[in-house]
Amino acid sequence: MKSSTYKPLASLLRPSSLNNYVGQSHLIGEQGTISKMLAQNNCYSMIFWGPPGTGKTTLVHLIAEQLDADVIELSAINSGVKEIRAAIGEVSGSLTRGNSDLFAKQKVVFVDEIHRFNKSQQDAFLPYVESGHIILIGATTENPSFSVNRALLSRLRVFILEKLSTDELMKLLNAAIEFLQEHEKKTIEFEENAFLALVTQANGDARSLLMSVEICSDLANSGEKISLSLIKKATGAKTLAFDKNGDHYYDLLSAFHKSVRGSSPDGALYWFCRLLKSGGDPLVIARRLLAIASEDIGNADPRALQVCLNSWDLYHRVGPAEGERALAQAVIYCALAPKSNAVYTAFKKAQRLIDESPSYDVPAHLRNAPTKLAKEMGHGDEYRYAHNEPNAYAAGESYLPPDIAEITFYHASERGLEKQLSAKMDYLAELDAQARAQGKSRKNTTGS
Repeated sequence: MKSSTYKPLASLLRPSSLNNYVGQSHLIGEQGTISKMLAQNNCYSMIFWGPPGTGKTTLVHLIAEQLDADVIELSAINSGVKEIRAAIGEVSGSLTRGNSDLFAKQKVVFVDEIHRFNKSQQDAFLPYVESGHIILIGATTENPSFSVNRALLSRLRVFILEKLSTDELMKLLNAAIEFLQEHEKKTIEFEENAFLALVTQANGDARSLLMSVEICSDLANSGEKISLSLIKKATGAKTLAFDKNGDHYYDLLSAFHKSVRGSSPDGALYWFCRLLKSGGDPLVIARRLLAIASEDIGNADPRALQVCLNSWDLYHRVGPAEGERALAQAVIYCALAPKSNAVYTAFKKAQRLIDESPSYDVPAHLRNAPTKLAKEMGHGDEYRYAHNEPNAYAAGESYLPPDIAEITFYHASERGLEKQLSAKMDYLAELDAQARAQGKSRKNTTGS
């Protein structure tokens, strides 16, 4: 039985400094925006936007500690305008009297769930934020563009906090196990697959993970290993199967890629959602989509690359909820796009040829001629400027070393835009044939 002084494991493991903070390396890493800000002993009023369990509250307190600032916490549920002004009465009094204490500590006003405040409540902060008498930090799981009024939002920096990665959650879980073994004198062992399953079930939520391992440790009998069934009992959630080597994850990713390549939007969406549910990093999926757009779609629909890039950008701008829907849009688009691996095949063929052949000299007509000496050596001689030619095409000209002048890397498919590109290439080849028939083909010399 827990004592009357019981504290949740998440509270007991709350980091004491930014050095111990897990996650959000884009903000507090060596090159992170907040790290650079604190290095200058400076702090903006800001909003932390992200899903539950990403460390928003903890980060606020660590920032305040770094700045040696007092923290005033407000609840968006039970605080009105009167309560807001009363909570920061000392600052308010200083402001209305027109004086300030140069030696007073900075005040960080932390508002959890700031999106629950109405317009008048949010407006109450404006004079204090505007004057710099307080540093306002709000936390929200909702898009602040829709939930925070424009006047206040324009005075705040918005930082997106991301779900913790699998590696970050594993680090936390190991720390939790060590703590429970040392302070609770419990021996905690996991059955095969259970460790990763517990991490997976948390889905990027550190608080959920720590609560789950705490409940599991309480439910486990003496000497009993934590199993998948125990995790399910403790969390009340469906536990997805993962093997300890991560093979199942890559099977899911493979099934997703092959479904998109196979033009199955339903299959692609299913495996996409399975990956998310299993704790897969959405940005890993975004990177895989970009690879698909290049490898499996290519010039059959070049717009696929832009759609994928836009979905990635939108994820960063609006956060996981809306961002995952944007990724789903890109998934469906790529699944239904015309397919071609002609670019992928051409690139590999060119790479292989370069690996297997000598480093041929650049033909003289393609060489740069920036100096008189270079010109005297024949660099750039007989180069045909395409814009001065009919159709802006130097028919019969060669742009490869003579030894491989007849090779073709790129063979456009007859699908999507590549059907038009194929027709264009056939047309240019016909012009080349006519030029050669008229004796306009370049002699097979290096010109060196």
